[in-house]
Amino acid sequence: MNERHGTVVIGAGPAGLTAAYELLRHGEAVRVFEADEVVGGISRTVERDGWRFDIGGHRFFTKVSRVEDFWHEILPDEEFLLRPRMSRIFYRGALYDYPLNAGNALRNLGVREAARCMGSYARARLRPPKDQSHFEGWVSARFGWRLYSIFFKTYTEKVWGMPADQLQADWAAQRIKNLSLARAVLNAVLPRRNRKDVTSLIEEFQYPKFGPGMMWERCTEEVRKRGGEVSLGTWVRAVHREGGRAVAVTVDGPGGERRVPADHVISSMPISELVAAVRPAAPPEVLACAADLRYRDFLTVALVVPEEFSFPDNWIYVHDPAVNVGRIQNFGSWSPYLVKDGRTCLGLEYFVFEDDETWRTSDAELVARATAELEQLGLVRPGAVESGYVVRMPKAYPVYDERYQHNVDTIRDWLARELPNVHPVGRNGMHRYNNQDHSMLTAMLTAENIAHGSGHDVWTVNVEQDYHEQSSNKGDGRKGTGRDAPTVPARNVAATTTAQPAERRPTGVN
Repeated sequence: MNERHGTVVIGAGPAGLTAAYELLRHGEAVRVFEADEVVGGISRTVERDGWRFDIGGHRFFTKVSRVEDFWHEILPDEEFLLRPRMSRIFYRGALYDYPLNAGNALRNLGVREAARCMGSYARARLRPPKDQSHFEGWVSARFGWRLYSIFFKTYTEKVWGMPADQLQADWAAQRIKNLSLARAVLNAVLPRRNRKDVTSLIEEFQYPKFGPGMMWERCTEEVRKRGGEVSLGTWVRAVHREGGRAVAVTVDGPGGERRVPADHVISSMPISELVAAVRPAAPPEVLACAADLRYRDFLTVALVVPEEFSFPDNWIYVHDPAVNVGRIQNFGSWSPYLVKDGRTCLGLEYFVFEDDETWRTSDAELVARATAELEQLGLVRPGAVESGYVVRMPKAYPVYDERYQHNVDTIRDWLARELPNVHPVGRNGMHRYNNQDHSMLTAMLTAENIAHGSGHDVWTVNVEQDYHEQSSNKGDGRKGTGRDAPTVPARNVAATTTAQPAERRPTGVN
């Protein structure tokens, strides 16, 4: 009756592997099962013919000191580069600063359009949209309808595949909190040296030199060294429950199906799939809520081009409705170790659903389409693209539609009552648009709950907190928001200009 079976962790992404590592730190036995053949989830690094691709771009910045410490416990300081943060918006052939810089935006728009935008903003301040529960109303209230339609609407609808007035404001509040036209104007007018407490986006971040996947590959090695089990190509087909608890999982891997007993189950698989896997089955109303949760899928078309077509941005947001591409990464601006000398690789990102036409299109046709769009935007000359690769990532983004909160709340309540030893963590595990650091924190707190009965409520992570890439400048020349908010650690983090010989300097960095 007292036999201990340890914890089963479903998924070997940042949340799952962090949970496993932390459980081993606390002396708990752990087994990790990952359906894919590689670790890292959306934070993996894909390699093709010596080119490395970051799926979506992962800036290593956090306000959580224990996450910062974890990163540097897994990877030595010399494995990190210190990278400049730069992102801009491409609209009608011009590049706009992001976050919006009032002077830059209004100059690019021209006097007449700028006046219309200011008038639209004034009307929004005098008479704000009545319904700010959705993305469109929330952003329009802070920027005015005209700037919203130029700088937010097109890109947002590309990302989510739905009208912006059907996307809940939760996502906007979580991702662009505290940004507004008034703040943009204030920041543009006030000299930087006179700002005493201005919140702005970070200007630099850390980055593993071979991409984020090296963090999770190394973490997997450490979990195994410490006695944990990590099984790849192994699906969790069922979570078995008896007496008000999960007691085992059925896994299907290279050796066939087997039943694995468990004292606890930590799940970073999509919460909809977790519910569907429970045996005996969940009640119909809970199954219906799980089936109603939606996910947005993601594919990158990586195009190799001469270095002359590089740009300093980590990525450019494409707001042109004439093309389908939503964002373009320059992998050379993330790390020179991702690309090759004399060339860079531009990653054109498309936001899709698994069952739509784009997802089903062949790699060769996708490369041809992406090449045509890159040329149409004027970012390369015709014929400059030398080769291309396609990387698909299902269930990259949990969708915040009008029903998602009810669905998640129903599932949470049922799990808490019927399966208190099943612990959802991470982005898809909780159906919450968490970034890597917050996903890791949910795993850390869950490990403490299991090992010590700590009672942390992991669902409060990233609720009513500032945007993850914001830092508060207090006038002392330092960034961060105190003890838990280092922008750059006081460590020997390698700067890019000294991390490699001169010929390996990153393309497109001034």
